[in-house]
Amino acid sequence: MRVDFRVELRSVGTALRLAESVLLAGGQRQARRNAWAAVCENRRHAAARELDGGPVGVPAGGPAKAARR
Repeated sequence: MRVDFRVELRSVGTALRLAESVLLAGGQRQARRNAWAAVCENRRHAAARELDGGPVGVPAGGPAKAARR
């Protein structure tokens, strides 16, 4: 079985962008998964802080709210 991918490359830059997209596609997917995992972890921490009442020694609403008082 032969697969033939013929692409007309108009410049070296186009060829480099194509090669980069093929070579880094898996890494980009992993980076997106890592970023989403970080977002979910931050949301879990924020929810836990709200349930616990926040860290000890910091007024409710955080230091910025305390400075406005």
